[in-house]
Amino acid sequence: MGSKFHAFMYPTFAFGHMIPYLHLANKLAEKGHTITFLLPKKAHKRLEPLNLFPDRIVFHPLTLPPVNGLPVGAETLSDVPSESGKLIGQAMNLLRDQIEAKVRALKPDLIFFDFIFWVPEMAKEFGFKSVSYHIISAACISMFLAPGAELGLPTPDYPLSKVALRGHDANVCSLYGKNYQEFFGRVTTGLKNCDIISIRTCIELEGEFCGFIQKHCQKKVLLTGPMLPEPQDRNGKTLEDRWTHWLNGFEQGSVVFCAFGSQFTLEKDQFQELCLGMELTGLPFLVAVMPPRGSSTIQEALPEGFEERVKGLGIVWGGWVEQPLILSHPSIGCFVNHCGFGSMWESLLSDCQIVFIPQLADQVLITRLLTEELQVSVKVQREDSGWFSKENLSDTVKSVMDKESEIGNLVKRNHKKFKETLASPGLLSGYADTFVQALENEVNNTKSS
Repeated sequence: MGSKFHAFMYPTFAFGHMIPYLHLANKLAEKGHTITFLLPKKAHKRLEPLNLFPDRIVFHPLTLPPVNGLPVGAETLSDVPSESGKLIGQAMNLLRDQIEAKVRALKPDLIFFDFIFWVPEMAKEFGFKSVSYHIISAACISMFLAPGAELGLPTPDYPLSKVALRGHDANVCSLYGKNYQEFFGRVTTGLKNCDIISIRTCIELEGEFCGFIQKHCQKKVLLTGPMLPEPQDRNGKTLEDRWTHWLNGFEQGSVVFCAFGSQFTLEKDQFQELCLGMELTGLPFLVAVMPPRGSSTIQEALPEGFEERVKGLGIVWGGWVEQPLILSHPSIGCFVNHCGFGSMWESLLSDCQIVFIPQLADQVLITRLLTEELQVSVKVQREDSGWFSKENLSDTVKSVMDKESEIGNLVKRNHKKFKETLASPGLLSGYADTFVQALENEVNNTKSS
């Protein structure tokens, strides 16, 4: 076994990034390593219950500096509209002095980062290794390295080029602001200047993309697998009684569960179209989304008469839910989600039919891979407006829930086969163990040189 190391973690200040980083921190701590986790102050309370090794994983809060346009008190991407996400990135770019002070005091061996391009430069200055660890898909990272791919332009060596963004899907790059090409450049700088590239994926899903990244960056790409928490990581937690009782009232595999994560907020008309589309399926459903923009609660934004019409059949919930536990309930038969990389892995490892409504660039790419190449899922088609109609949503859900549906049976067979591959004994845990061993070797080699 290699000697123990001390790692810093500096993920993007979004819960969709910080939570997977914390899962990785738990794996490192389980092997006896120490982690200093850099995060905004308000995130501490939400992440603390997920820290399984508080004696080895220490949260260090950072104070975001003021940035023009960033609301006072905003610290994560969930605190701002998606089009203002770049302001959080700008604030994170200004934290170098705070982080360097902590580096001088604690002298880490490694630092993990994703989008802050100057981290490798800082690590070299202080004599330790930088790990560009990405929790988004290798398909999206490949797009950063393939000039023009984000615009759907020809890129001969880009793997599976037909999954590149095209048409109105290119608009999903709006998360990065109008200067998204500058953002791509910063990510690429971090990838090419770091010591180690690592991605939360596996060869079985994205092998060609991983090879593409390795070729373009001229360095080995280490994979962690999906790095999802093990069931025992939930400390024996069971699904809340309210959801267990409600779901128990429906037949096995009959309920549609829909969730878009905490980072994406719908417009009111989009939210209402989503609700009406679920109603139109005629199937029992549970929708867990944030209240739409301009609404303080879910109830005030619901379509007129909706609650009365779906009473006993459907629920729209504006609070947090334990997604993995809901997916494991036998009544859930379909999972409608945004194809965020965490939800995507949970989809693949579930027994549910998978329906994607991607919102952001990496989600669009991985949706194309899963629907067009692997054929384990289906995608809701959008209108020219960029959103989808209630009819499109309803028809798509029913196409996979109908037991006589050809497409439904096709994706079910393919999904079952792919899940069996991922769930084969030792596959995913082997990725994590191999990754930790590689880091230990890297640190040992550095110390002995």
